[in-house]
Amino acid sequence: MTLKILFFGDIIGKAGREGLKKILPKLKKKHDPDITIGNVENLAHGFGITQKTIDEMITAGFDFFTSGNHIWKKTEGVEIVARRDSLVLRPDNYPPSNPGTGHKVIEVGTKKLLVINLLGRVFMREDLDCPFRGFDAIMKKYGEKDYDAIFVDFHGEATSEKNAFMHYVDGRASAVVGSHTHVATADETITEKGMAYITDVGMNGPVNSVIGHQTQQIIERFLNQTNATHEVEEEGACRINAVYVEIDTQTKKAVKIKRILEIVE
Repeated sequence: MTLKILFFGDIIGKAGREGLKKILPKLKKKHDPDITIGNVENLAHGFGITQKTIDEMITAGFDFFTSGNHIWKKTEGVEIVARRDSLVLRPDNYPPSNPGTGHKVIEVGTKKLLVINLLGRVFMREDLDCPFRGFDAIMKKYGEKDYDAIFVDFHGEATSEKNAFMHYVDGRASAVVGSHTHVATADETITEKGMAYITDVGMNGPVNSVIGHQTQQIIERFLNQTNATHEVEEEGACRINAVYVEIDTQTKKAVKIKRILEIVE
């Protein structure tokens, strides 16, 4: 039996939410996933989450959510993460005193999917625990019978760190997908040990932008070297970036990964 997962990279503001509302029914009909997951650290106007924006995505067809370093930006979002029954993970390698959890076993039909959310350290402002050792610590908590597949969202800046993590967990995780940079990579693969991998899934956000933000404002920041404020671009066409992954639950190995790119007007 295979477990079919549809994962969407960073969902950015109104443009990302509206684009997904339009196209998600079509993509779910085409791929027939058992579970649909999205990274929501940029969901509410580019920074963090609110109950309203999470509810929008649940209504659109999402089942579960991962996040990243911006998940703490809104007090309401922190409260959502802190709930015992929360559908939103925060990166696991934040200090354990922080609200919420970075991993959870989800019941998907008759199968159990262990979803893990980790944050990279290279080029990041946060001073976090090692995500590599963090993965090891999570693995010590579970036995082989506790899950049928392991899916990891590695939220990181550096391609080298993500690539090294791929090799480190190869043969243990079923799938590792990267998020955070908002720029999709074209290196989707199934490793020799049977793990699905892509360095970055990309963003779900405005096409006419600089990784989701208003173009002219970002250009001015580069030209003037100032810390001027910048806003998320809310108008125009939306780029949809996702991956479809199939995992054999008997072997816990991936049998398929497909990169998805759509433009929604």
